[in-house]
Amino acid sequence: MTKTEKSEKTEQSKVTRETLIEGLNEDLSREYQAIIAYVNYSQVIKGAAYMNIADELAVHAAEELSHALQVANHVDYLGGMPSVAPKPVKTSEKAEEMLRFDLDNERETIRQYRRRVRQADELNEFGIAESLRNILVQEQDHLIALATALGIDPPNPGIAD
Repeated sequence: MTKTEKSEKTEQSKVTRETLIEGLNEDLSREYQAIIAYVNYSQVIKGAAYMNIADELAVHAAEELSHALQVANHVDYLGGMPSVAPKPVKTSEKAEEMLRFDLDNERETIRQYRRRVRQADELNEFGIAESLRNILVQEQDHLIALATALGIDPPNPGIAD
């Protein structure tokens, strides 16, 4: 067994319901951040080139709300209290900066949900893991849409440590 494999096995053996609740609450705070950012950006983004993007951001806001409700449900199911505090929201008057902020947030969200899926699987919480996988599909769609709007290739979110 390599050093990396041992490290991953050690991390997995440390997963408890409490650590999963804590991680899900971090995810929930990130979803609140995304809702606020997408609502704000969809309304303040300016310019003819961004009108379709503004509409897409409004759709993303609704999807993020759905994610927040699902994650809050998982926290409650596990016996925790769902978070009520969003992560900080960055703002800008420049459309491209707003889209880059969203891209960075989606990248981190995907990284963390990948981690959370592994944790849920480790605890045999397969229903939660499956729900998170479905959320991941939408988050990856958001990442692709934002990268496309910026005219770049979607960045590789990687896997959270």
